[in-house]
Amino acid sequence: MKSRFSRCQVATAIAILFHAIGFIGMLLFDRAFFIQLTPIHLLLMGGLIFYTQYHISEGICVLFLSCMILGYLFEVIGTSTGLLFGNYFYGQSLGEVMYKVPVIIGVNWFIIIYCCGIVVSMIFSHLGRITSIEAKVQSPLLKFLSVVIDGATLAVFIDWFLEPAAVKLGYWQWVSGEIPLYNYLCWFIVSAIFLTIFQFCKFPRRNKFAVNLLLIQLMFFLLIRTFL
Repeated sequence: MKSRFSRCQVATAIAILFHAIGFIGMLLFDRAFFIQLTPIHLLLMGGLIFYTQYHISEGICVLFLSCMILGYLFEVIGTSTGLLFGNYFYGQSLGEVMYKVPVIIGVNWFIIIYCCGIVVSMIFSHLGRITSIEAKVQSPLLKFLSVVIDGATLAVFIDWFLEPAAVKLGYWQWVSGEIPLYNYLCWFIVSAIFLTIFQFCKFPRRNKFAVNLLLIQLMFFLLIRTFL
């Protein structure tokens, strides 16, 4: 029997439900308990991305592994040397820590990079259908760089929303007590690296759930920043 709901609708409903439970739980009940569930929450959101991708190609697996491995290594460099992102350290809220970095952090990088890459790709595709933008952007290299640069800019915007909420939730802390501008510069560079990998990986660039998840996370971080 065919389901009445698409995978995107099912995944979006699950994402809204779990973000709502997390926010209400932290606001009205045991904040520490719900914060400790963050690794499970990240794994669930990552799983929903694969669920809505329908066909699990080699490309998306390569992107996932790249974000997991390189994302973790970039964070190790950052926490150990301060050369990336600035002087910061992780708390215990994100689960198992190895070399001062939560193992789960790569999943978070994957979610952000995937969603930003898909959103920007879908915007360009949509604009190409309703305007003459495709005629103006004929160069494959220019199209490639547009997704990388615009996607990295979007990722920095997400981080700007995320940072104060993450500090409130104890995910990580800045030694100076303030979020440095250098952090956002590094976010752009690292995101651009991941989005370059995203562009080389072959898999469908259309997933409405990625758009929905990005909006859900933005609302979640905004609520955390406002009410917690």
